[in-house]
Amino acid sequence: MNIKSEILKLKKEKDVLILAHNYQLPDVQDIADYVGDSLGLSRQAAKTAQKTILFCGVHFMAETAAITCPDKTVLIPDLGAGCSLADTINAEELRKWKSEHPKAITVGYVNTSAEVKAELDYCCTSSNAVNVVKSIPEDKEILFLPDMFLGSYVAKMTNRNNMFIWAGECHVHAGIRSQDVQEKLREHANAEFLVHPECSCTSSVMYDVASGDYGSRQVQILSTEGMMNHAKNSQSKEFVVATETGILYKMQKQNPDKKFIPMSENAICRYMKMITLEKVYASLQENKYQVKVPKNIADKAHLAIERMLAIS
Repeated sequence: MNIKSEILKLKKEKDVLILAHNYQLPDVQDIADYVGDSLGLSRQAAKTAQKTILFCGVHFMAETAAITCPDKTVLIPDLGAGCSLADTINAEELRKWKSEHPKAITVGYVNTSAEVKAELDYCCTSSNAVNVVKSIPEDKEILFLPDMFLGSYVAKMTNRNNMFIWAGECHVHAGIRSQDVQEKLREHANAEFLVHPECSCTSSVMYDVASGDYGSRQVQILSTEGMMNHAKNSQSKEFVVATETGILYKMQKQNPDKKFIPMSENAICRYMKMITLEKVYASLQENKYQVKVPKNIADKAHLAIERMLAIS
């Protein structure tokens, strides 16, 4: 059996939209109707006419689709595909934090559970986090969660001194350390450097850029989709990329004449890699596993997600 052909056949027969995150395995990306970042995937889910969405990503992404598309069936091939960053805060912890800052606006990264989203004023992704915070009056305190590296980056980019940041991190991006950056860049003297704002090296990279330590080297701090667009439009032929290694497949596919080097070969999300072609096939065949969000939670979370989708 050619499993890819069978998946494409089943997908057509059952009229299923398959979405895959940029960090998914190459084979999984190949059978998807759309491959993108969290914001792009959320927008695709929200506007599709198809009644079933199969989400090749992690659990919070499928939950977000279920919230924005309450009339659709949302499937995920493996219920165990979680997120180390989302696990760093729960709804009870957030409610306690909010009680300590009763007048603050809460801004949460999309990498959170539905229960946490139900407690938020705004949701955001790495591609629009800065603009979401800029849309909030400057005199308002902000609670930003759960990623401390993205939060620190946003605070610097918006010059906010009234942002409180939750001390959470993604196990993959936290492992991309500033002490490894210079060594890798020395090996690739002509490469542009693309950095995801969730990386633990982001603050030091910003400081080094401001100090002129990179000289004439191009350094860009971008979301995964921002990296894709920049690589397509750049005249450079070589890039060192600081994020999860799954993104390199699509980058190379879109730019066969360019070279992409991972900042860290070990930047691999074990949760993203839990989704395989065999699990996608089983999910399509048996309509498993359906992701549902209780109506009371979905209704509360919907406003924060809608605000995220409205801000580019």
